[in-house]
Amino acid sequence: MTKYIRYLNLKAVTAAAILALLLALAACSGDQPEAEQPLSYPLSAVATTGMVANIVAEVGDERTTVHALMGSDVDPHLYRPTRSDVARMQGADIIFYNGLMLEGRMGDTLVQMARSRPVFAVSEAVDEAVLLEDDEYEEAFDPHLWMDVSLWIRAVEVVVDALSTFDPDGASEYRANANAYIAQLEELDTYVREIMETIPENRRILITAHDAFGYFGAAYGVEVLGVQGISTESEAGLEDINSLVSFIVENDVRAVFAESTVPDRAMMAIIEGAAARGHRVELGGELFSDAMGAPGSYEGTYIGMIDHNATTVARALGGTAPERGLHGRLSR
Repeated sequence: MTKYIRYLNLKAVTAAAILALLLALAACSGDQPEAEQPLSYPLSAVATTGMVANIVAEVGDERTTVHALMGSDVDPHLYRPTRSDVARMQGADIIFYNGLMLEGRMGDTLVQMARSRPVFAVSEAVDEAVLLEDDEYEEAFDPHLWMDVSLWIRAVEVVVDALSTFDPDGASEYRANANAYIAQLEELDTYVREIMETIPENRRILITAHDAFGYFGAAYGVEVLGVQGISTESEAGLEDINSLVSFIVENDVRAVFAESTVPDRAMMAIIEGAAARGHRVELGGELFSDAMGAPGSYEGTYIGMIDHNATTVARALGGTAPERGLHGRLSR
């Protein structure tokens, strides 16, 4: 059983969950090693979010099938696993999750799964020195790594290493798939940098429903402000909204952005508050923050998600970007 423990990123689980794991290990210390079972293909993988599942699908290709527990309209900060989720994970060969407390309410479940199968946090390859701190929780970090494409490339490396270790016969195929995908991500990263630089410097201010775009701002030179904190469990109060309205008026901000997984009530209140002070600010569009777009759509892929976000932000803030994005694939 102890062979699985190194796969679990303990930063992503609660203290109670860690204690439960240690007690379980103590109780099972006398167990005999399990006999290795031959692998059957395609491997069954489960991922918590669509962004993580997308990496597994790209790297695993035909050697794996992957199921994302959280859909396009699901907020991972508030998500609790259902019975069907637990059953799905129990039937999986390997499990991937984001980590850094994004799936905080799944901590106990992930610990239970790690007793019998490999469980990987894709954030484990990112050095703490480049992580953004979470101002709301002591010794916690912002989990929204996917907003910086260069950091998300490191998550790809975690997946390819995990699959190669679990399925050595497929190692060369996993590496080839990963290299091809990384090349696409590097192209995307370059595109985002280029179009964000076309925004006039005094207009590089991104105001969103919650503080999910910190890594985006740090990577691509944009000041980011969220109505809510890093986790959507925090509520925006009247004082928070009034403070943002004052900032918008004082800095002549022309556009704010809603998010697909967060109700837009606070954003509408901000727009109305600015109007009451004689300042016109528009809704610049809806961004994908904690989940991708609809399954089967271009925006339902990680590349499409970031392409949509960057293109929408650049155009709304006065920059220059193709109407339909990097390769003309964005929905109109």
